[in-house]
Amino acid sequence: MRVYLLKHFFMTIVVLMVVIIILALLVHIVPGDPARVFLGQRATPDLIARFRSSMDLDQPAYIQIARFLWRTLHGDLGVDLWTGRSLTATIGDVLPHTIILAWTSLLLAVVVGIPLGVFSASHPDSWADRATAILSISFITIPNYVGGLIMLLVFAVQLKVLPAMGVGETGNPIDYVRHLVMPSVALAIPWVGYLARLVRTSLLEVFNADYIRSARAAGLKEHLILYKYALKNALIPTMAVLGIGIGNLMGGAVFVEVIFNRPGMGTLIFNAIQMRNYPLVRAGVLIVALLFILANLLTDIVYTYLDPRIQMERK
Repeated sequence: MRVYLLKHFFMTIVVLMVVIIILALLVHIVPGDPARVFLGQRATPDLIARFRSSMDLDQPAYIQIARFLWRTLHGDLGVDLWTGRSLTATIGDVLPHTIILAWTSLLLAVVVGIPLGVFSASHPDSWADRATAILSISFITIPNYVGGLIMLLVFAVQLKVLPAMGVGETGNPIDYVRHLVMPSVALAIPWVGYLARLVRTSLLEVFNADYIRSARAAGLKEHLILYKYALKNALIPTMAVLGIGIGNLMGGAVFVEVIFNRPGMGTLIFNAIQMRNYPLVRAGVLIVALLFILANLLTDIVYTYLDPRIQMERK
């Protein structure tokens, strides 16, 4: 197990280094001269030279990569081109809002999606199973931004029961939760449907296993077989996709945060792209990529511990 963990940790470091290298070369990938794009066509040659020097654009590519890597490893993500403020502090102000939104959405998806899948698998080929299938597939096909817009029009504009914009007062938990309801539900809706279908398929497969047939032949009650034996093994594939789910939720938060005007990584990166603020775009994407990589690493470790078959294969 130690060798497996060390191997995955090493692969995580390699992937992170590749991401840092790509982000260091971001200004060369985007069409046009970054200095001209940011400063405008009327910028003087001296101002352009100072801008290029501040972003290391006057240095060879390998020096740019080395400096960006060195500063990143020391926690220095650079400086905002517009405000001159440290990007570490800027991202630190909005990152908690995005993390709370992503984890709340994941919790909602798990709390609603898994019971829905269990209910569907417990009543196979019934009208309830078909209704659940239609509902789940409908949820999967609804994009985050469409669900967000519909909820915004219904609950904020028409019914006026939930606030439409912002995060509310951070010192007031009730107000913060009220502002969190619609964005988290809009972000969770597709994953509710996906988890429901995944749990249903896994449970039906487990129900056909030999040990479940033996438990039924022994006269065990159906609810005991479901919750003590079948569901535990059926949830193992679900754990494998939760790491990907965190990454997708972080990415989907971009659209949801823009729609509901929430301060977060999505809004930050979106505004930085519009303003051609390359250091902020680079730092924001790096943090999101880092969270995605760590979530996948943690999920892989948990998945290995939950499934004894994987441990035996690696031994």
